[in-house]
Amino acid sequence: MDHELRGDCDGERSDVDSHRPNYRPTDGQVPLGPLIDQFAGGVIDMRLPDAEIHTPAWVHDAVFYQIFPDRFAKSATLDKPSGIEDWDSDPTDHGYKGGDLIGVIERLDYLVDLGVTALYFNPIFQSASNHRYHTHDYYQVDPLLGGNEAFDRMLESCHERGLKVVLDGVFNHSSRGFFQFNDILENGQSSPWLDWFEVHEFPPNAYDHDRPPGYRGWIGLHALPEFNTDNHQVREFLMRIGEYWIRKGVDGWRLDVPFEIHTPGFWEEFRRRVRAINPEAYLVGEIWGDARTWLKGDQFDATMNYLFAEAALSFAGRHRVVEATVAGRDYAPYPGTTGHQYRDRIDRLIRMYPWPIQLAQLNLLDSHDTSRALSVLGDDVRSLEIATLLLMTFPGAPSIYAGSEIGVNGAVPSDRWARKSFPWDHEERWNRDLYVTTRDLIALRKEHRALRSGAYDAVAATDGSYAFVRRAEGRSLLIVINSGDHEDTVSIPLVGPLSGAARGRELFVLGNDPVIVTDDGRISVRLAERSAVVVDVTG
Repeated sequence: MDHELRGDCDGERSDVDSHRPNYRPTDGQVPLGPLIDQFAGGVIDMRLPDAEIHTPAWVHDAVFYQIFPDRFAKSATLDKPSGIEDWDSDPTDHGYKGGDLIGVIERLDYLVDLGVTALYFNPIFQSASNHRYHTHDYYQVDPLLGGNEAFDRMLESCHERGLKVVLDGVFNHSSRGFFQFNDILENGQSSPWLDWFEVHEFPPNAYDHDRPPGYRGWIGLHALPEFNTDNHQVREFLMRIGEYWIRKGVDGWRLDVPFEIHTPGFWEEFRRRVRAINPEAYLVGEIWGDARTWLKGDQFDATMNYLFAEAALSFAGRHRVVEATVAGRDYAPYPGTTGHQYRDRIDRLIRMYPWPIQLAQLNLLDSHDTSRALSVLGDDVRSLEIATLLLMTFPGAPSIYAGSEIGVNGAVPSDRWARKSFPWDHEERWNRDLYVTTRDLIALRKEHRALRSGAYDAVAATDGSYAFVRRAEGRSLLIVINSGDHEDTVSIPLVGPLSGAARGRELFVLGNDPVIVTDDGRISVRLAERSAVVVDVTG
């Protein structure tokens, strides 16, 4: 283990989907990602004043863990069909490994020990795909996961441990097996459900992929007929799904490709109706780029923050970032960046959204739709440790994709490699140092309010390093990261956010011990290559 957690706490206790194309919403927003420097141009700011924007308070303190249900944990207590693949075999595009929700219950102690406080589940509803983005029935949990009974048990077990549960809502499209669409396939123009979709050819071509489907499918896919959300019955159907599961006790929704729904007022109504049941329900949209259109305080609380992911990975990995692992994906960790470039990206990102939104952003390094962060970083563990430090000290809710904390790797272009089964029975494959680093950084975040909801101020950048301060309730923490390949010294004047700062104590050190000197109105931090430090500089 090449890091050390130091000091005392501050007293607080407190066919598809192997499909994801290169998409970024273009409804008049400025694209970011590699074009993040366009931040200043072209978008009219129509958001509410910060004081009028409410995001759930619990999210500001949360640490999320993303679970892909078929691949996280499999319980021996549930009888499964004979066609389930071996758990530890290589993943396939269409095969099932048999993960289930009882298996999740059996691993909750692991998650609590890691420090996780909230779970985000990829889809759990009845479906004929291992990723379950092809929904058959929005009111039935997939029988391979244990059905509704297993879900009820899991939700109760999570809440007993203080864990929040957020579900994946796929409301733009359904599947060929969704009852209303299947009726169209069976009855053609005689189906009473025609206007739930946009069908323009009879019989619809649901399976011949050499010809167009004859109906509107998401990105033209036969498997994913898109809802006609301009139909008031469809809209009401989807609203009631959102309400139903919130009434069941779910703590929020992650909303799949929400920018594809263009019906005026749809997401505003969804928010009003869900929040009427639970005013603290969390709504996070899958929007990879500039999300200001949706983050004005009247639709979503947050997005999956791929803009942060690309910035953190590119700075942490530098020349180690593997271009092939991010090709065709709608974020841009490649090429690697300097400390100066990272500062520019983060400055723009911090300014982009109102502060209540910033505190609720779902920050991540990887997900089921990307290569594993470790693979993006050329399987360099130190790079992932640096990226994890950036993740755990940034405003918003950090999210860990199941297995990344122990070094599970896997790279696109095929999504299946980013969706390997969790190697519970092969702890010899776990990277224990990475796990301990992740666990300790989560503990550090939980112990210091400044790291969760404190002000964020960049104070220095060099070619190799980046330094920033987090401040809350009279405490100031200085974080300095040298991701470069050479020793570097950062000298910072004790003014502004560092006014009155003292030499303090080191709370966390990654790599070799730093040399910290306070003299003549400045604090100087000398770091070895590929190292970092968190220092309490409260005066």
